[in-house]
Amino acid sequence: MVKIIRASGSDLPKLVTLFDQYRIFYNQPSDIDAAHSFLRDRFHHEECVVFLAEKDQQAVGFTLLYRTFSSVSMQPYFVLNDLFVAPDHRQSGVGRMLLEKAKGLCRSLNYKGLALETATDNPAQVLYEKLGWKKDSHCFHYFWHTD
Repeated sequence: MVKIIRASGSDLPKLVTLFDQYRIFYNQPSDIDAAHSFLRDRFHHEECVVFLAEKDQQAVGFTLLYRTFSSVSMQPYFVLNDLFVAPDHRQSGVGRMLLEKAKGLCRSLNYKGLALETATDNPAQVLYEKLGWKKDSHCFHYFWHTD
């Protein structure tokens, strides 16, 4: 049975390997030490919320949320920045459970909602839409990179 927990710094050993796999999925080189440092800093500075999916005490998925604000609505919301399910646990409901847990947190905090961006070819779009997510059609997203 899969359970979803709110992760803390003590869960880093379980989370780091999944986080590294997630980065590899997005064509980044494996770097366990950097992944550990990055996540440790996020927990230390209380900059994120991480939900961890566990099955038989093994980490099988996670979602990572960052809090931000909407000036127009004057409400906080979360950016669902990362969602990953280990390949051998996909299509088993883990992704849905993680997304529902994130939605529940927003409701409990009375937040505006959740935002995410995903690759245009990501098959998880089907799941997002099944769970009530709406694709933006009224705006473009831009990003500026430093040199």
